[in-house]
Order: sequence, then C-alpha cells, then structure tokens
Amino acid sequence: SYKITGQKIFISSGEHDMAENIIHLVLAKIEGGPEGIKGVSLFIVPKFMVEEDGALGERNAVSVGSIEEKMGIHGNSTCVMNYDGAVGYLLGDEHKGMRAMFTMMNEARVGVGMQGLAQADVAYQNALAYAKDRLQGRAVTGTEHPDKPADPLIVHPDIRRSLMEQKSFVEGARAFILWGASLIDAAHRADDKDADGLVSLMTPVIKGFLTDIGYDMTVKAQQVYGGHGYIEEWGMSQFTRDARIAMIYEGANGVQALDLVGRKLAQDGGKHVMAFFDMVKTFIKENAGQDAEFDASFMEPLKAASKDLQSAGMYFMQNGMKNPNNALSGSNDFMHMFGHVCLGLMWAKMGLAAKKALKDGTGDASFYETKLATGRFYMARQLPATSLHLKRIETGADTVMALDAANF
Repeated sequence: SYKITGQKIFISSGEHDMAENIIHLVLAKIEGGPEGIKGVSLFIVPKFMVEEDGALGERNAVSVGSIEEKMGIHGNSTCVMNYDGAVGYLLGDEHKGMRAMFTMMNEARVGVGMQGLAQADVAYQNALAYAKDRLQGRAVTGTEHPDKPADPLIVHPDIRRSLMEQKSFVEGARAFILWGASLIDAAHRADDKDADGLVSLMTPVIKGFLTDIGYDMTVKAQQVYGGHGYIEEWGMSQFTRDARIAMIYEGANGVQALDLVGRKLAQDGGKHVMAFFDMVKTFIKENAGQDAEFDASFMEPLKAASKDLQSAGMYFMQNGMKNPNNALSGSNDFMHMFGHVCLGLMWAKMGLAAKKALKDGTGDASFYETKLATGRFYMARQLPATSLHLKRIETGADTVMALDAANF
C-alpha cells in the first residue's frame, strides 16, 4: 500500500449516501518512477478502510473539496476530491496505470455514445407526441382536420423534416451501437482479433459522432415545441443540457477525432480501416442488382459515401505526412463522415431485412414499410453530407491555420 496525496477533479458521484463505502480508483505517480505518463500507476483508495473480516474501519484521508455547479446532469454530484495521505493499494503493475485505465475508458466511450443516442431518442419521443397533439396553422395543401380549429404541427413539411432527421438518426444509431456491442462480444468471448481491431477503430466514431449528432437532435426536438421548448416546465431543455456533457467527458470529441485520424487509421498498418472498406464493398457487391429501386435508394448512396470516405483517407495519406496539420484540420469532418457511412451501412442492412420480411409476408407489414421509408430519407437527405465533409478536408490546413493568434 501507499500514501497518496493530491487532487482529482470531475469525479462523478465522488461522494454520495447510496452505499456504505465508496471505492475510488486513482491514478498517481510512485516516487522514483519514469517521467511523464509512463510513470503513472493505478490504486484502489477506499472511503472507509476495510477490515480483514470485511467490516468497515476508520475513515480514509479522502474528502470532497467542492461540488461543481454544472449545466446539466444535476442528479450526479460531480466532485473535486482531495487525497491527504490516503491509503491506496496498487492495482496491477507499477507504472502501468494508463494501460489499465484505457481498458475502462474504451468501453466507457461506447457507453457515452449510447448516451448520445438515448438522449436523442427520449427527446424525439416527446417531440413526436407534441407534434401530433399541438394544433397550429393549416396544411399548405389544404385543411386536413376541418373539424378542429387548426391542424396538428405534424402536417407541416418543416416539422416532418425535423422529425424524420431525428427518427432516422435514432434508429440508425441504435443499429450502429448494437453492431459495436456485437464486435466487443466477439472480441471478448471468441477472442476475435479482427473484431477487436474493428471496434477499436469504431470507438471514437461511436463516441464522437453519436454524441455530436445526438445533442443536435435534442435541440431539434426542443425546437418542435417552439416557445414551450424554452420553458423549464415542459422538460425539453433538460434533454439538451444533459446531452451536452456526452460530447465532453470520457475524452472530448475533438480528441476522439484526433485519435481516429492520428492513431486508429494507421493502427496495425491500416489493416482495420481497409477491412472496413472491404466489408462495405463486399456487402454492396453481394446485395446489389436484385431490385432497381432499392439499389437507387440504398446501395448507390452507400457506395458514393464510402468512396468519399476512402478519398478522404487517401488525402490524409498523401498530405498528412508532409504537413500533419492537413490531416488534423480535417479530423472532425472525417469522424462525422465515418459516422454517416456507418449509419448508411446500418440502414442498407435494415432495408434489406425489411424488404425480405415484406416479400416473405412475415411480421407487421406497416413496420417494415415504415423502416424502408425512414431508411430512404436517411440515404437521400443525410448521407450526402459526406461530400461536404470531403470538400472541407481537401482544402487542407491553410485556411484553418492562416491567422496569427493575436488576430483572432
């Protein structure tokens, strides 16, 4: 054991009354260890010392310095923790703390991606109910509910556009998360090295893309309410406030984009990103040509988006080595481009499943028809964003880095 002195910040539920004891995991440096991050070790630091028989003993020298006032997630006490010679027990090997922490961090990032999806979903469900109930104006093509003083919001094209953006994101993101979870299972339970490499590549995309867009979707859901969305009584502002943190913690999304472009693309000689491209190419080759309408609605947009993503990767290879800023200036765009391609792949797979179910006459036909219509919307209205992201990436770093700091 060691005596640990120092301070930690941003500690979720660092203090609470929901358990008799709190066991903290703390990164700290052992005196005489290597310089920098290589000298960090991981320790178990209990709030109360634990006796040999499991009973709680004396209070350890760990205490709350303050509780942060935050924009959202008010149900979680975010604490500054002070360690004043607290007893800590080494977990794992000396100076190997960061390796242990990233075991937790990588899975936590997938969980945070799920948070972005979940906040978008609950906000969408509320916005949809409001849009069906709230009477406002008349449909531009003619009154749809003559027995009422006005038509419901959902008759208006711009409201439908917003709801379709939310719906198509939520359902595509849910499939993406499920796919990522299945890769984790394959890696852990079947020792599948390829699945492990692929989910490592996907982790910054799951975390960064789903929380960026998930937050945007809570804003869109709030907007459906008009002025009521800005009133606390209606509850929509909480979804927006709570979703905001997911873009920041467990590695801010700018860091996720840097990790994707700076580390994950080149990991194992680029093996995993090439495997992803091959997977998309094989999927299109094996399933195209069966249905002209389906090809035009799903396969061709996916093929075009995948080519945009490959072109961006080639740009980084050709220009990033000469000037790393060329790659890093486009990293956020690349992360979003990658996310769109992944959701496009998920929608193409769901579309195929829905088409087969309709052909076989299994299940609820309306469900599968709705799934196809939602997928067509994503492929037609959202997936083409990859071409915009590619154009931005190909401008390089010149415009991004043009100003001296004093001129901002």
